[in-house]
Amino acid sequence: MKDVLGYEGKRVIVSGAASGMGAATAELLVELGAEVHAIDIKKPDLSGLASFTETDLREPAQIDAAVARIGKVVNCLFNCAGLPNTFSNLDVMLVNFCGLRHLTEAVIPNIVEGGAVASIASSAGIGWLMNMEVLGTLLATPDFAAAKAWCEADPRRIANGYGLSKEAINAYTAVRSFTLAAQGIRLNCLNPGPTDTPMMPQFEEAVGKDFMANFPKPLWGRNARPEEQAWPLLFLNSTRCSFVTGVQFDADAGFKAGMFTGQIDPSTLIPDSMR
Repeated sequence: MKDVLGYEGKRVIVSGAASGMGAATAELLVELGAEVHAIDIKKPDLSGLASFTETDLREPAQIDAAVARIGKVVNCLFNCAGLPNTFSNLDVMLVNFCGLRHLTEAVIPNIVEGGAVASIASSAGIGWLMNMEVLGTLLATPDFAAAKAWCEADPRRIANGYGLSKEAINAYTAVRSFTLAAQGIRLNCLNPGPTDTPMMPQFEEAVGKDFMANFPKPLWGRNARPEEQAWPLLFLNSTRCSFVTGVQFDADAGFKAGMFTGQIDPSTLIPDSMR
C-alpha cells in the first residue's frame, strides 16, 4: 500500500484498538508502516503492533501508566475507545469524555511539533454548540477527578450520557485545538453516522432495532463499514491535513446536512423509549 498519508515510521497510539473503528484504524496504520501502540481493555487480534497495554479509561492511573510505558516520541494519537448507551451514564461519560481527555492531555507533552490528535465523537454530538452553557462548565474542570465529580454531582445532567459525552468531545476539540495550535499540534474529531461495528447490537438494544434501521442515511442508504470511518480519521491526523485543526468532521452519509437544512424532520429521531 502506497503511503500517501505519511505514516511510514511514525509512532502512533490507538485507544480502543481491539474492535470496531479502532481496530480498523490500527490495522490500516500497521499496513501503512506506522509503529502502532495499542491500548484497550482487551488485547487486539492484530499482528504487527509495536505494543499493547491493557488500560481501562475509567482509571486515570492506568492511563498514566500506559502513556509512560509507550514514552516519547509520539506523532499521533487516535482516540477510538468508547462505550455505548447500554452502560451506565457515569461509565459512558468517564470513558467517552473524561478518560479521552485525560489520555489526550497525558500524551500531549510527548507529541512532537507537527503531530496531531483525532478523536471519534458521533453524529449524536453535532448539537454541541447549543449546549455550551452546560459543556463549558464540564470543560472547565481541571482534571479527571474534577470531571468525574461534575458527572456525579447531578445525575439528571448526564441522563443522556452518550449524547452528552459526544457533544463534549466536539466542544473539547474546538476549545483545546485553539491553545494547542501555538505548539504546532493539531486536534480534530470525527462524527460518524451509524457504523456496523460489534457495538451496533448494543445501540439497537438501547434505542430499538427499528430506530437504528430507519436512521437517515442519505448516501447509499446503509450503515458505514468501520474502514469507511478509519480512513477519514487517518486523513485528519496525516501530514496532508497540516493546516487543519479544530474541525468536527462529519462522516455521516449527509445526515448533518439534512438536519441543518430542514430536510430531515428531527421529531423522527426520538426513540420510542424517550418519548
